[in-house]
Amino acid sequence: MNQAILDFDPQAEACDRSGFELGWDHARHGLVPAPGLLLDGTPVGQGWRAAKAVFGRRTLTPTRLVRRWLALRTDAWRRGVALDPGRVTWRHLSEIETGHCPVTRRAFGGADAPVVARLGSDPAYAPGALAMLCPQAEAAREGLDAAALLRRAAQAQAGLAEAPGGLTPAEAWRLAVLASLATPLPFVESVRVPLRVLPPPGLRPVNAAQRLQALVTLQFASGGWSERIRRLAALLPPEGGDALRHDFHLLAGALAARVIEARAGRDPRAVRQALEDAWADRRVNQRWQALAFGLGETGVLRLLERAVEAATARQPRRVTPGTAQPVGTPVAPARALRVVVPPRRPAAPGAARA
Repeated sequence: MNQAILDFDPQAEACDRSGFELGWDHARHGLVPAPGLLLDGTPVGQGWRAAKAVFGRRTLTPTRLVRRWLALRTDAWRRGVALDPGRVTWRHLSEIETGHCPVTRRAFGGADAPVVARLGSDPAYAPGALAMLCPQAEAAREGLDAAALLRRAAQAQAGLAEAPGGLTPAEAWRLAVLASLATPLPFVESVRVPLRVLPPPGLRPVNAAQRLQALVTLQFASGGWSERIRRLAALLPPEGGDALRHDFHLLAGALAARVIEARAGRDPRAVRQALEDAWADRRVNQRWQALAFGLGETGVLRLLERAVEAATARQPRRVTPGTAQPVGTPVAPARALRVVVPPRRPAAPGAARA
């Protein structure tokens, strides 16, 4: 008996399913996709017509974020880029929303309307590796990976090459560091990257060294940082001895001096920018590298783990009314240390005096 061999393309099937769901969600919110996507036989058109038959006029009101979410999914579908709407939801877009581009520092709006950028090595849209950038910053990436962007930034700073996309050397550094935060790097390389930009809302650094960099830096984002630094220093691995604590306090002193010199006052954005600019200072980077290499990769991971353990131990439990069962809540390590972590929203406490 002869059997026909059927061609089966799982990528094409996934694309069709994504298109159907995209059309369905447009109709569910009373919106119409672009005319070219509604042609007979297109997955988007099929999904839209199916949802129209089910919901009719009983649609949901599309908010600004829902419209942005559908536009992002439409663009991803047209370009064949994977996007799981169950993970990259409109709520996730609200979590990464901010008022200014982290690269150019210009306010979003008009020609600088925000673009959702994929920063990591994963070709798909993935939570934790997305950030809002202005169109100039997104175009300046030119498809380069983190290593290439870091080289271009160093060359631009040294006057050996133009910064990409018409950016300034400082902006080129911020773009490169953003990409590095979402890209797995060898420990030695990650330690040598100056933290010229702090993680924007929703971006989760994948390298342990950069997580520790951000944790230490953000202690200076509001008043009372000296007590927070003392709490963090108490978590250093004891086998490092006085030398490790000495390196830690030298780094803290170098950061504090740069922030005080910047006279950022109590404006949260000014303080954040002063902290980022502090990492352009050679002494800050030298102090950081001495600490990180003194800890080693294992020591950095252990310090971060101890911070998580301290947070868990200090976090008060909430009890659901009528039961004796605690409701578990994820806790940032900084909560127990009374330190400052990247906010989920743009607002942050004001600035920096001990």
